[in-house]
Amino acid sequence: MNNNDFLEYVQNAKENLYFDRKSARIEPKDIIRHVVAFANANGGKLVIGVENDGRLTGFTNIQSHSVEEYKAEIMRSCRPVPKFKCETIKYGNSDDEFILVINIAVSTNDVIYGPNEKVYLRINDASVELKHSQIMSLEYDKGDRRFEENIVEYSNIDDIDEDLLAEYKKIKNVRSDVSKRKILEARGLLRDGKLTNAGVLLFAKNPTKFLPNARIRFIRYDGKRAGYGRDINIIKEQTFDDPIPVAIRKMTDLVRSQLREFQTLNDDGRFEIVPEYPEFAWFEGIVNAVTHRDYRFMGDHIRVIMFDDRLEIFSPGKLPNIVTLENMTHTRFSRNPVIARFLSEFGWVKELNEGVNRIYSEMQKSFLNTPKYFEPNENAVLLVLENNIATRQLRTDEKLARLISEDQWQNLNEYEKNLLRYMYTNNKVTVKLGTEVIKKGTNTTRNILKGLVQKNFVEWHGLSLNDPKQYYTLVSNE
Repeated sequence: MNNNDFLEYVQNAKENLYFDRKSARIEPKDIIRHVVAFANANGGKLVIGVENDGRLTGFTNIQSHSVEEYKAEIMRSCRPVPKFKCETIKYGNSDDEFILVINIAVSTNDVIYGPNEKVYLRINDASVELKHSQIMSLEYDKGDRRFEENIVEYSNIDDIDEDLLAEYKKIKNVRSDVSKRKILEARGLLRDGKLTNAGVLLFAKNPTKFLPNARIRFIRYDGKRAGYGRDINIIKEQTFDDPIPVAIRKMTDLVRSQLREFQTLNDDGRFEIVPEYPEFAWFEGIVNAVTHRDYRFMGDHIRVIMFDDRLEIFSPGKLPNIVTLENMTHTRFSRNPVIARFLSEFGWVKELNEGVNRIYSEMQKSFLNTPKYFEPNENAVLLVLENNIATRQLRTDEKLARLISEDQWQNLNEYEKNLLRYMYTNNKVTVKLGTEVIKKGTNTTRNILKGLVQKNFVEWHGLSLNDPKQYYTLVSNE
């Protein structure tokens, strides 16, 4: 981001997990809360010289302090001193018309304390003081964060997915002549010629070569339960061993291809296609699982499991730090801040906890049950999204009964009803699809469909009886 773009950003952006702004009237001791909070969370930028309403007032106020005073206060009041860098950006002609940008790095190894042994953490757009139990939890989570920066032995720069890195450079407007080594080292993903765990997970061509359980698996079952042995009922299964951004895309395409669409009749008498689940809800659930899973836990992997009545997203690792099942809609803490930051730059990770909140709101807007989060054991988080297939079938039956007439609907056998339900939901049916719907042979299915045509419930479409593209639809009521 060039200086002009950055100045526009600090004036107009909302304060968030990574950004806060303050007037230059702020006392040096009063910035420590925010410096400590950013260091203990995901890192961030504290910009001084900007008013709450976004006006650039710089350091023209005679009561403002010098840049050196702010730097000295950080060195004096933080224990240990976090990594930070100060830079000034001019916006006018006067020597005082500049803003101070304090870039605070995430502290992966230590909890940063402020004066009087107080600890703060950046949560959404606020710097919050932690209680003793929360500080202890933060200490534990530093072990998680060290995992991201640990060097992966036997890895090197040749393990990088060149196309994916080129895409990232384009997103960040990095010049094409900047070497891959330089950008990886600058972002802490390559040290001493070896990739870090975060570098492997984000950009290695084959992350599972180094981290065997860093994969995402999709399973679709036929029915509402998982069968085993002779009763196994898996109808679709696929595993992705790609770097995280690629795996997210592939999983998204696969889930989208497996979801059903339902046709419903509006109050105005028109048919409308609605999805089985709102896309944002399941996509955000997948991204959250990938972003926040405990990659140190080697005994399991992320799973996206589809049943007839629900979609489950399983992520190894307990909820991080101060996040609980009760507060997760308004509290955010990243176990993997490096991964979270990169996925945010790819445009996937939402800030200010918008993601979890929108999962709830999107499900509500689709008249679906409230999402359910569980901790099925001490080392996992499970999100369950339920569809309303039972309710849809009940509504479908009611509308078909109105379309046909209640008496005629009741006189149909279950095979006829199932074919009509399928046509109502999917617009049309072929004989081949019909055999799968009612689990009967081709001749039986064809005869049932012909019978529905004779009853004037169904229309046949085709050029001839031998037309391979022939199909059946509900009789239009127009």
